[in-house]
Amino acid sequence: MIEDFYKYQAQTSPYPLGMEVSHAKGSYIYDTKGKAYLDFVAGVSAASLGHQNARVNQAIIDQLNKYSHVMVYGEYAQHPATEFCRLLAHHMPEKLSKTYLVNSGTEATEGALKLARRVTGRSQLISCFKAYHGNTMGSMSVMGFEERKQIFRPLIPDVDFITFNSEEDLQKITTKTAGIILETIQGGAGFIQPQNDFLKKVRQRCDEVGALMILDEIQPGFGRTGKLFGFENYGVVPDIVVMGKGMGGGMPVGAFTAAPEMMDLLSHDPKLGHITTFGGHPVIAAACLATLQEITETDIMAQALEKEKLFRKLLVHPLIKEVRGEGLMLAAMTESASITDKVILRCQEKGLILFWLLFDGTAIRITPPLTISEEEIIEGCGIIIEVMNEIAAGQ
Repeated sequence: MIEDFYKYQAQTSPYPLGMEVSHAKGSYIYDTKGKAYLDFVAGVSAASLGHQNARVNQAIIDQLNKYSHVMVYGEYAQHPATEFCRLLAHHMPEKLSKTYLVNSGTEATEGALKLARRVTGRSQLISCFKAYHGNTMGSMSVMGFEERKQIFRPLIPDVDFITFNSEEDLQKITTKTAGIILETIQGGAGFIQPQNDFLKKVRQRCDEVGALMILDEIQPGFGRTGKLFGFENYGVVPDIVVMGKGMGGGMPVGAFTAAPEMMDLLSHDPKLGHITTFGGHPVIAAACLATLQEITETDIMAQALEKEKLFRKLLVHPLIKEVRGEGLMLAAMTESASITDKVILRCQEKGLILFWLLFDGTAIRITPPLTISEEEIIEGCGIIIEVMNEIAAGQ
């Protein structure tokens, strides 16, 4: 399989990890030789309820037995998508009650940027340095990392950048600004959290000049920070919420949510202001509904905060400078990219899956399934400390 993987499947980097996957269950992934790997990454925060979650799987099977794709998005009323959007609205701030379902986080970003321009009639978009909102052309235009996008220019015009947590930079948001898009917690930059009421100050500035506040919840959303959405930790309500990853319990999906009076503008002048064939796919929507029900009907979000405490207690080592993040969106920061590389690669050899962050080479991603057990956390952290001891000893 590995030869065909390299020969026929396009790669994203020169050195993929190359594990040949046999199956996965709970917090473990198994290779074709039968070796078990404890998963501290969850498909980069996507498998929120672990692998092969019974409730999600059953919802998928039940829907497959009824119907799959029947019509492009927005034409037919289909129970899984409708019920998911209704339940999501029930758990969101009152004004955020209408959701557009798409196929991925980056497509949700594209829709949110278009909506900001449609609502305001303005063109300028503002993002942050070291921001990541996806990799399609619009999303790449608001990526704050020139090295990754220079080769693909020209991108969409009239985009400016500020520094996350810089209050002074908020003056760049003016009456020419359609919207500012922010990750609630900066992911690729190293799980940077907002400080000194930064998000509240962004909200205030947007209100002053009539710009829209777009919060990207693709990573923090759906329980990962101990709340359904990360912005609930910071006392703000955005105009548009972008989501993806963990909302589908491992299935490919994205969405953006706003007030009805905003979202309805995409249906006229022009018609089909945003359109997707497979957005709201009934099988995917069934998985989303089951995931949202499981997260909101159990104490899984409260557990995430308790599990964070256990991670912080166990991940103490001279090679770890700090542990950033909140809930089960954590990054162990080392002194150098070289150390981080060694830790990630050696841990995989010992049966623990870790991963990198996009822009900070010193960060070790720790975003396990929300369902991970305390025993599994102890097991995985033990492997990390064992590997760090070996590195510190020059082995």
